[in-house]
Amino acid sequence: MDLKLLDILACPVTKSPLILSEDKTELISKAAGLAFPVRDGIPVMLESEARVLTVDERLDK
Repeated sequence: MDLKLLDILACPVTKSPLILSEDKTELISKAAGLAFPVRDGIPVMLESEARVLTVDERLDK
């Protein structure tokens, strides 16, 4: 995924900034508590496709 894209993408639920996961497979929205998948370098920004963050992930920086 192009890292420049992170500058313009926002969480579709909360409109807050997103964080790229360490393994670069998800875009994380701490505000919404969701992780949006990145498939073949393309972020899937659908709430129905997002994974709910675990409690540990939500508390982690």
